[in-house]
Amino acid sequence: MHALKCLAGNEVGNAIRGGIRRRLSYVMGIETSCDDTGIAIVDTNGRVRANVLESQQEFHTRYGGIIPPRAQDLHRARIETAYQRCLKEAHLAPEELAAIAVTTRPGLPLSLVVGLRFARHLARRLQKPLLPVHHMEAHALQARMEHPEEIPFPFLCLLVSGGHCQLAVVHGPGRLTLLGQTLDDAPGEAFDKIGRRLRLHVLPEYRLWNGGRAIEHAAQLANDPLAYEFPLPLSQQRNCNFSFAGIKNNSFRAIRTRERAERTPPDGVISNYGDFCAGLLRGVSRHLMHRTQRAIEYCLLPQVRLFGDAPPTLVVSGGVANNDTIYANIAHLADQYGCRSYRPSKRYCSDNGVMIAWHGVEQLLQDREGSLRFDYDQIDIQGTAGFAESHEEAVTAAAIKCKWIQPLG
Repeated sequence: MHALKCLAGNEVGNAIRGGIRRRLSYVMGIETSCDDTGIAIVDTNGRVRANVLESQQEFHTRYGGIIPPRAQDLHRARIETAYQRCLKEAHLAPEELAAIAVTTRPGLPLSLVVGLRFARHLARRLQKPLLPVHHMEAHALQARMEHPEEIPFPFLCLLVSGGHCQLAVVHGPGRLTLLGQTLDDAPGEAFDKIGRRLRLHVLPEYRLWNGGRAIEHAAQLANDPLAYEFPLPLSQQRNCNFSFAGIKNNSFRAIRTRERAERTPPDGVISNYGDFCAGLLRGVSRHLMHRTQRAIEYCLLPQVRLFGDAPPTLVVSGGVANNDTIYANIAHLADQYGCRSYRPSKRYCSDNGVMIAWHGVEQLLQDREGSLRFDYDQIDIQGTAGFAESHEEAVTAAAIKCKWIQPLG
């Protein structure tokens, strides 16, 4: 069996080294890091052949948050069906796949293990390489699938999601350098908690929406978008880290004060919730802009020069990148430095199997040592996982003082 695995690995490796782009190959991606079961097939030219997503959002929204054991049960119940649908949509036989890519880190362990076991079973049965994928790396690389020529390595990436907020320089799959990360809540998590406290879910149009989507829509209803001001987090710390706990706590206080003034009933929403949401988005955008601005200036320091003499390309990715207000502000910031900015198509910003499959394609095309793995049982999950390198201390030591670019509006 070991000899068979080695032979299969050599055959795939030789095919890739011989020019994988000349012969179209297909990678299946399996994503179960949280509450969505995503399975997709992407070819080595970046064409999405199939994309199946089984969302659990409606179930977990009823209970005010994700329940890990129930998320695991739902993944188990849906993953085989999602796999069969994916093959049918792609019009492919399992044997035509070049590799199986699967999220192994970071995420909810009870969810991750469902995807890994299923992927391991497929890879072993089909004798295909199993490609472990870092979930946040996959978000970072996703925009390259749609803009391969416009986003060469390296590039700067702002990762904003329900569980993470990070700034990293992306050199390739498995080669990310961390510049800063959140010290507490992630922006998507803060939006969900603030949205629940604001009780936007009692309004029919927002009943099944997550907090971020509801807040973005409600902000468009604002009559006075400057009615609420939010203190800038970490304003005295010259690094690229983030903090959203203070914004969350200030939001709770502002909502409570308004509720008392209006005598809002227990099942009601404050009358100027649109103004509040607009102010919240401005506050979050401002914080993201400030930390990203320092990251850009750090990359351009003469002693650092991570991008040579050219301004870095900036990618915004993760579920919160769906937010048009936040992305417009980050793009505005990038423009002031002559940086091109990109984000994935909205359908690929949130968790999905496509980004996992594309990360697998990137691994194949890079042909890194150890990327073709047939040691299935040696691949395991990790609930938490960092990146290959960190420049966090160097960013702090640089103590860069910026002339801040202000949000739009």
